[in-house]
Amino acid sequence: MGELQAALPRDHYVDAEVHSTELERVLLREWTCIGRLDEFGFTAPGSATLIPERLAVVDLLGESVLVTTDIDGALHAYYNVCRHRGSQVVPADPAGPAIEPRAAKILRCPYHSWTYGLDGALIHAPHTDDVALDRSSFALHPVGADSWGGWLWLHGTPGEAVPLLEELAPVPDKVVRYPLDTLVLGTRLRYEVAANWKVIAENYNECYHCGPVHPELSRLVPAFIGGGTGLEWDDGIPHREGAWTFTLSGTSDRAPFPDLDEFERVRHKGELIYPNLLLSLAAEHAAAFMLRPIAVDRTEVICDLLFAADEAAKPTFDPSDVVELWDLINRQDWVVCESVQRGMSSRAYTEGWYAPMEESSLDIRRWLLPRHGPAVDRS
Repeated sequence: MGELQAALPRDHYVDAEVHSTELERVLLREWTCIGRLDEFGFTAPGSATLIPERLAVVDLLGESVLVTTDIDGALHAYYNVCRHRGSQVVPADPAGPAIEPRAAKILRCPYHSWTYGLDGALIHAPHTDDVALDRSSFALHPVGADSWGGWLWLHGTPGEAVPLLEELAPVPDKVVRYPLDTLVLGTRLRYEVAANWKVIAENYNECYHCGPVHPELSRLVPAFIGGGTGLEWDDGIPHREGAWTFTLSGTSDRAPFPDLDEFERVRHKGELIYPNLLLSLAAEHAAAFMLRPIAVDRTEVICDLLFAADEAAKPTFDPSDVVELWDLINRQDWVVCESVQRGMSSRAYTEGWYAPMEESSLDIRRWLLPRHGPAVDRS
C-alpha cells in the first residue's frame, strides 16, 4: 500500500518574495527555452543551419538579452547593458513595439557609441585613446546560449551552466526519431493563466485529473480514464482502436514523421523539460508549451503546434484539427489550474499531498528544492 507524500509548501505558489527568490536562485541559473530559432531569424523555416550575423532582442525572465550569430554562425548572448554607463545597447521598451530580428555587423550603444562585436567584445570606446583601457575587461556581460530541437535556449548565469545536452539528458535520446529541429510552426496559441508556473507543470506531469477534466481526451486515450497508471510511458501511450494521433478523430491526412519506430507511429509521447518546456509528441505533429512566469500567480503559456515542413508547404495544409483538440484541452487545464491557485491562496491551505499514482509529479519537488536553497526568512 502506498502513502501520501507532502507536496511543496504553500509559499512556493503564493508568496511573491519566494517567487522573486526562485527567479534568482533557480530559474536564472537554469537553461530556459526561449522560442524557435526560425522565429528569431537564426535559421530558415525547416532548416537547422544557423544563419551568420543575425541579431535578436529577447526576454529572459524579465531581463532584456541580445542574441547574435557571429560571422561563423556561432550563437552568442549578452545582457542588453552597455559596460559604459548602463544604457541598453539596443533600446527595448517592454511597453513599446517588438524589436524585429535583423542582420547585424556590430552592436553600437546609442548613448555614447561604445561599440561591440557580435561576439560581445568591446571594439571601440570614443575619446578613450589616452586612457589605459583594457578592452578585454569591458566585454558585454554574457548569457549562455545554445540550441537543441530547433529551439533557442538561454542561461542567465553561464559561469554555473552545465552543457545544454547534459542538462537535457535523457530527453534528446528518447525523442531522437522526431525531427524536432526542422519542424515549422503551424499555429501558435497564447494564453495568460492566473496560476503559478509550477501548478501548470505539475498538472502536465500527471493524469490523475484526465478522467474528470478531459472527457474528450480520455475518449481518444482510454488509458487516461484510470489516471494513466500501469502504462509503459517510454513506449508511448496507445490511442483508442483505429486512432493514431492527437486530433478529435484520432486520424489525420498528414503523413507520420518518417523515422519513427513502430510504437511512435501510433502512440503519443510526452516530456517535461524543467523548468519551462512541455513536449507532447504525436506521430505527425508536436505540441510544445513554453511557460513564462509573469508573477507568483500569473504565467504566460505559449503553445506552438509544429509540423513537418513539407506537410506545412502543401496548399491543402490545414492544422485546424490539431488546434481544435489542443485548444480544448488547454482551456480545460487552465480552468482547473486557476482553481488550484485560488484554493492555495486560502488561509486554510498549508500544503498539498501526492497520491501514489502521482509519483511522477513529485519530480518538481525533487528538482526544485535542492536548487532553491534555504527557505526565505519571512520574520
